Amino acid sequence: MTSQSAKPVDPATKSNVVLVTGMSGGGKSEAMHALEDAGFFCVDNLPADLLLDFLRLEQQRGERRVAIAVDVRSAGSLPLLLPLFKQLRDEGVAIRSIFFDANTETLMRRFSETRRPHPLRLDQSPSNKDDGHRALLEAITLERELLGALRVESTVLDTSQLRPAQLRAWVRDLVVVEGNSLTLVFESFAFKHGVPSDADFVFDVRVLPNPYYDRELRPLNGRDKPVADYLEAQPEVGLMLSQIGAFMTQWLPNFAADQRSYLTVAIGCTGGQHRSVYLVEALARQFAHHGQVLKRHRELDAK
Repeated sequence: MTSQSAKPVDPATKSNVVLVTGMSGGGKSEAMHALEDAGFFCVDNLPADLLLDFLRLEQQRGERRVAIAVDVRSAGSLPLLLPLFKQLRDEGVAIRSIFFDANTETLMRRFSETRRPHPLRLDQSPSNKDDGHRALLEAITLERELLGALRVESTVLDTSQLRPAQLRAWVRDLVVVEGNSLTLVFESFAFKHGVPSDADFVFDVRVLPNPYYDRELRPLNGRDKPVADYLEAQPEVGLMLSQIGAFMTQWLPNFAADQRSYLTVAIGCTGGQHRSVYLVEALARQFAHHGQVLKRHRELDAK
């Protein structure tokens, strides 16, 4: 029996399915380890044309939480994925796709450190270092092109600045969220380490008074009460907080109506320690009634 003629998934026994995809070297292996630890049945490198039959088989076996890694190693079947998403969701399967990405410089460094070949790199034994660098860059560029449409339809997680333990924690946060409502993610970061590429909105709060210049506040962070008290006393901070909050309140219903799964709001300051952390904490409290709210502190979580 082919995938097209197979019996549809029964909505009464629908599975929770996480599709792990993204760039080679982007962190998919760490994500699969985290999902396995969280109780998911994990399958790596499943061709897209086997996806429907596999999920229906798991339904018969009673599996409820499945994680499947699909990437450019199965490049020939990648065009089937997006139509399959629609078919699965129409059949009642709660499927979420997480795309693991990183900037090109980080990907090239990771391949250099591990000495593993890129799956799309044709010349695995370059004659010199420059040829090897160019071949790897071309492979990464081609991979981005092949996965571009899938990235658009997925929740993107930028792992450029993440340690493995931090990545695993963020993955667990993503998959434990229940329900089909929009999940709101507030993330603090340091501009000196780059803007998160997975951000839907970026707010620059470097114009606000900086607790770093207070000797007693410098070693603390935005979650500490002395720093919070200092920032709450600054009129500019209250104005920034109210304006960001008003913007999100205005537009959240539109994003929810657009059937978005996640909306990431990144708040950046110079070091990602004081102002951005305080504002993320304050915004998370302000929107707690929204239901699905996650907090991330990229620089603090990495320590």
